[in-house]
Amino acid sequence: MRSSGTLAPEWNIAQWFNTSQPLQLADLRGKVVVIHAFQMLCPGCVVHGLPQTQKIYNTFDANDVAVIGLHTVFEHHEVMTPQALEAFIHEYRYTFPIGVDQPDGQSGPPLTMRAYGMHGTPTLILIDHNGYIRKHSFGRDDDMGIGADIATLISEAKGAAVEPSTPEEGRAGGGGCDEEKCTA
Repeated sequence: MRSSGTLAPEWNIAQWFNTSQPLQLADLRGKVVVIHAFQMLCPGCVVHGLPQTQKIYNTFDANDVAVIGLHTVFEHHEVMTPQALEAFIHEYRYTFPIGVDQPDGQSGPPLTMRAYGMHGTPTLILIDHNGYIRKHSFGRDDDMGIGADIATLISEAKGAAVEPSTPEEGRAGGGGCDEEKCTA
């Protein structure tokens, strides 16, 4: 997993659920951000993506990882209303924050979906602690793989926060490892 070099754009949310105040991506700097874009009538989202997102939310420390659901409706607009979404969230007992992607007003892709270049749902996006997109996947993702990706990003964030001031401070017994080798 490597940085795409793309700073994640701010999202455009019409309404929030499961949070007392609107969330801004810029306010989450320093954390790994997991965005799961879904539609409540998408079978892959209901069967795999949303349960996976709830597991991520329940597993990782909220001080390290922010988990955001993004209801991004690009079809069947008349039945996937915020009121229907509210009942859906309650029925499935999702507890992570969920934002409703702002419609474009012309039956095109919603604004956040367009800004992130999403092709459909489910889409999973991982953003590192510096705000860069590190993973952008469409379709089903393996639980273990996503967990490992998130753990790697947490480790990078913590490593960036605790950089040794001299090379010797980062080595036990005078040795150390870098990307090429480990020395004794």
